[in-house]
Amino acid sequence: MSFDVVFGIDMETDIGSFTSFYEGVKYGTPNLLAIFKKYGIKATFYWTGHAAENNKDMVKKVAASGHETGCHGLYHETLGDPIFPLPNNWPVLPEEVFGRISKATDIVKKTSGKKPTSFRCPRLWGSTAVVNALEKLGYKSDASLPLYFYRNMIKPYHPSSRDWTKKGQMKILEIPNFCDLSMKSDDPYQRDRDQWPLFRTKSAGALMKKADSFIKYVSDRKTRPVLCFYFHPWEFHKMPQGRIDFGEASVKPLHFIVKNCGEKACEEFDKLCKMLLEKGACFKTSGELTNEY
Repeated sequence: MSFDVVFGIDMETDIGSFTSFYEGVKYGTPNLLAIFKKYGIKATFYWTGHAAENNKDMVKKVAASGHETGCHGLYHETLGDPIFPLPNNWPVLPEEVFGRISKATDIVKKTSGKKPTSFRCPRLWGSTAVVNALEKLGYKSDASLPLYFYRNMIKPYHPSSRDWTKKGQMKILEIPNFCDLSMKSDDPYQRDRDQWPLFRTKSAGALMKKADSFIKYVSDRKTRPVLCFYFHPWEFHKMPQGRIDFGEASVKPLHFIVKNCGEKACEEFDKLCKMLLEKGACFKTSGELTNEY
């Protein structure tokens, strides 16, 4: 059975919220582009406004390679509803959401030469305020919904303007990020159901097992599976393994966050692409999938 696959690459600072560096964008992105070229895969690259503004040549290189340019907010900040606690990481106010996404959109448009129409919230922390802002700004798709947490929408849908996690009459298409819905979870936030970062902390095969479980779960319900993935360029370049110093404080990410970033991640990602193609994957950008809906 064939199924759709959307590869979303979140273009942000190294290790997400924990540094101000762009080594991953500079050196990890070319590794990704080489693998995509090898397998003829087109992906959607979601740029924060800050990442785009500080990596203009890479924005153009990615677009010139045939990939879709999307938006990932202004900074790697919490735009939507928090799912689990992070220290000193408060969401922007609901009345700020439209302005910040509007500013990010303008930056990405100016940098790439084309207005983005696909969006993803940092950390997959979206909200009803976010999708309403996106609709007003002319976005066609949002790939923010973390299925591991909400566990209610197993295929792309048009959300409600009153509750983004339910079907409604909005024009924008919400593309859920897949997870293993069949397993028993031992985490209060259901994070062990999720796909990330299994491909590099364990193996491509381990992630493929989650994908197979999702495909079966959705197919059993007479629905065509859509597997939306999320990755980051910093995963494909070696990251610091210990303490990172920043003047007034130091940050030491938990080991799994940076485990096997670089060469091992590239090897396993290559295997994942091959596995998905062998199983019948139809790779599409977020924009291409949206056009079908």
